[in-house]
Amino acid sequence: MKQHRLFTAPVTVIAVLLAIFIAAPAPVLAQNEAGLEASSRAALSTLKASTPLAGTLEQRAYAVLVFPDVTKAGFLIGGEYGNGTLFRGGKIAGYYNTAGVSYGLQAGAQTFGYAMFFMNERAFQALNAAEGFQIGAGPSVVVMDEGKAKSVTTATLTSDVYAFVFGQQGLMAGVGLEGTKITKLKR
Repeated sequence: MKQHRLFTAPVTVIAVLLAIFIAAPAPVLAQNEAGLEASSRAALSTLKASTPLAGTLEQRAYAVLVFPDVTKAGFLIGGEYGNGTLFRGGKIAGYYNTAGVSYGLQAGAQTFGYAMFFMNERAFQALNAAEGFQIGAGPSVVVMDEGKAKSVTTATLTSDVYAFVFGQQGLMAGVGLEGTKITKLKR
């Protein structure tokens, strides 16, 4: 019985800390919108240089949301958090936050970026829903990896949203976007 309590105490503490981390408001953004925009544009350029399909999608997309730096950490229970920029027609259309909590066999920490290409107005409207956009609920989101990106042609681009994960650094197995919630930041 003592062993069980010893094990659950650290897990409970981690869960509380992650909940605070994920639920924390992001008013800090207003202080650094220019830096976030520059990071987002640079990340998108790097993605397009390494994955030509991203450039094709950008040309066809209704809007593109770029999170240049997301931090994920966890031990059994994990959390992730980051801010991003929405571009529409190459111009800034808003700033967003991504956050998520996961549980399961996991340990480590990493940073990564991701870009979402909203291919139609319906998918874009879901992004701005009152409660935020949750990946895995709503419009179909196809997470592209390098192999899948090479096999897609312009004739097979039929999904609502395409997402690319890039720039992974750190020690954590895999990155999943399922269950991640995206909310618009108030300025």
